[in-house]
Amino acid sequence: MNILVTGGAGYIGSHTCVALLEAGHSVIVADNLCNSKAETIDKIKLITGKEVTFYKIDVTDETTVDSIFSTHQIDGIIHFAGLKAVGESVEKPLEYYFNNTVSTMVLSKACLKYGVGKFVFSSSATVYGENKVPFVENMELLPTTNPYGETKAMSERILTDVVKANSGFDVSLLRYFNPVGAHESGLIGEDPNGIQLTTY
Repeated sequence: MNILVTGGAGYIGSHTCVALLEAGHSVIVADNLCNSKAETIDKIKLITGKEVTFYKIDVTDETTVDSIFSTHQIDGIIHFAGLKAVGESVEKPLEYYFNNTVSTMVLSKACLKYGVGKFVFSSSATVYGENKVPFVENMELLPTTNPYGETKAMSERILTDVVKANSGFDVSLLRYFNPVGAHESGLIGEDPNGIQLTTY
């Protein structure tokens, strides 16, 4: 399959790209690199020994997203691209609401236009609100506690409504807590922009 991975240069996205390539799929990455690095794409290629098509774009840009879908025969999309810091979302709510929800709508629209019926959305356990842990998938979602969480809940609602209105469009929602770890090669792991790491 040809899989479009948005945010594919990021932490979870890069590991997903490696897994997809090792499973025999082709990968197209779209990432604006606001919280990742271009060299991660080279590291994915080094780990897998396979090529990756990379577009440095913002997936809120409908025209640019459309050009990717019109250029490639995409079979499915995994949408990781999004702003992700809870504290920052409180300080910059408009940036989070725009980036995280508009990107979901733009990508959904492109999927419908080009007949892409498989959409995996990187959501968050924050959509469970202040439920009692451990969370289970079928529990009622309580109000979120920050703008970041609300963008994930809103995006889930958008995608759920799109599924209801369009047969043949299937969505999977991934609701996880903070993932940790790095690839066994040590080449890719959590490495956001703007953070200086000190080695002792």
